[in-house]
Amino acid sequence: MSLVADIRTSRELLVNLTRREVKGKYKRTLLGQLWSLANPLAQMLVYTLVFSVIIRIDPGPGVPSGLDIFALWLMCALLPWSFFTAVVTGGMSSLVGSENLIKKVYFPRSALVVANTLASSYTWSIEMVVLVIAILLAGANVLPFVPLVIVAMAVLLVFSLGVALMMSIANAYFRDTQHLMTILFMVWFYLTPILYPISEVARQSAKVGPVVGDITVLDIYRLNPMEGFTEVFRNLLYDNRIPAVGTVLECVLWAAVALVAGSLVFDRHQRRLAEVL
Repeated sequence: MSLVADIRTSRELLVNLTRREVKGKYKRTLLGQLWSLANPLAQMLVYTLVFSVIIRIDPGPGVPSGLDIFALWLMCALLPWSFFTAVVTGGMSSLVGSENLIKKVYFPRSALVVANTLASSYTWSIEMVVLVIAILLAGANVLPFVPLVIVAMAVLLVFSLGVALMMSIANAYFRDTQHLMTILFMVWFYLTPILYPISEVARQSAKVGPVVGDITVLDIYRLNPMEGFTEVFRNLLYDNRIPAVGTVLECVLWAAVALVAGSLVFDRHQRRLAEVL
């Protein structure tokens, strides 16, 4: 794949671009990288207040971990979602934001999107380490599952990168893309079991019954790729158990399809980026 070739031939550039992204994001701030924890913590506090105190959504204890802390249950899905949106949003703006550089110098354009992904991964890793520590302090034995969590993070990274590659090209041609994606992410967020358990969707689906033939609302709902990733991370981190094989294969398939599609779309259009931008 040309994407792999581009990464191999521009490793030094990729490292420098990633460093620029990481350092530039919190340049001249007092707290530096600690700001990466501020947004998810603020979201956790707001959602925990609303959905565990006011509306009172009870996902139940983790099985077999026994954890019964809504804030930790929420963060196990919220952090992967935040990473996904950060990669796609940053990827969309990476080409447009480097318009002058693209027009002056030739280099693999994909390096800009990959560097943004790696920079977001660095921030996400810090957040996940804090989450693991919090889960350990809560009494769950999550350490044996940490290697699998890292693998799941890598699979989600691949999926996010694939989507970011496609959306970066779309945004280069149509600047409305970034505004449309903002609306899409808002809808997508609430169609993903982050604030509520998938069991609630199954319960409502059973009430409605089949929509078309034997297809139910739950079947349609599960077409959301982030639903599978949410389940995998919650199983590993909150429940402390191995996810279902079918769910894991589904996530790997989504990641492979997204990366191949994103690479093909990006490779087809990257030579014209200087003209388009």
